[in-house]
Amino acid sequence: MSSPDPESVRATFEKVAHRYDLANHFLSGGIDYLWRNRLVKLAREEACQQVLDLATGSGDVLFALRNGLPLDTQITGVDFCEPMLDQARIKRSLKGLNESSNIFTTGDCLSLDFPDDSFDLITISFGLRNLADREKGLQEMNRVLKPNGRLLVLEFSQPYFWFRPFYYFYLRFVLPWMARFVTGDRDAYLYLGTSIAGFPDRFGLVGEFKKAGFERIRFSALTFSIVALHLGYKKS
Repeated sequence: MSSPDPESVRATFEKVAHRYDLANHFLSGGIDYLWRNRLVKLAREEACQQVLDLATGSGDVLFALRNGLPLDTQITGVDFCEPMLDQARIKRSLKGLNESSNIFTTGDCLSLDFPDDSFDLITISFGLRNLADREKGLQEMNRVLKPNGRLLVLEFSQPYFWFRPFYYFYLRFVLPWMARFVTGDRDAYLYLGTSIAGFPDRFGLVGEFKKAGFERIRFSALTFSIVALHLGYKKS
C-alpha cells in the first residue's frame, strides 16, 4: 500500500468532522471508550507534567487524559485538520475547561513546532497510520520527548488469524454502508478499511519504534487484536 496523501487525508476528515464522534462510537459499538480508558490508565502509571496528544482530532483522547491526570497537567492537542479542531474547541467550551492548560493547535506530526525535549508523554490514537512518513513522524515524536519520556500509540492492528475473515468482511462490506448512514460519506470509511489493511501488525510496529530510537517497548493487543496499545521510552 502506498503512503497516505496528506491532502486527501485532510479532506476526508474535513468532510466527516461534524459527525466524527457519533460515527466512532456507533461503528465501534462503544468499545472505543474502553480503548481510550486503557490508554489513560497506562498514561497515569508514571508522572507526566507536559503531555502532547497528536492527531487529537475532536479531542476525545485529550479530554480522557484530562479526566485521568492531575489538574495541573499541561495537555496540548495537535492536528492538521482545522474543522476537527473546531469540534474539539466547542467541546472544551461546553466542558468549561481552561484554555491555557487544554490547548488545541494546528500542526504537522512530521514537523512538530516544539523544541527538543519538551514533553514527558506523547499520545497518538488512530492517527499514526495516516502519516505520509511514519518513520519521520516517530522520529519527530522521539525528538520532542524528554529523556526517558514515553510514547503511547493506540492504533488499529492486524487481528488474530482466526478473526481476520470476519473482521475484513466487516471493514469491506458492512462498515462503509453503516458509515454512510451515520455521516453521509461512504468513501471516507472505505479509506479507513484500506488504511487498516495496509498497517503493520503489533510486532511490526515494535520494529518501527526501535528504528525511531525507542526502547523498553511493549504492547497490549485489544479486542482480538483489531487494536493494539504500544508503549515506548525515549533513551535516557
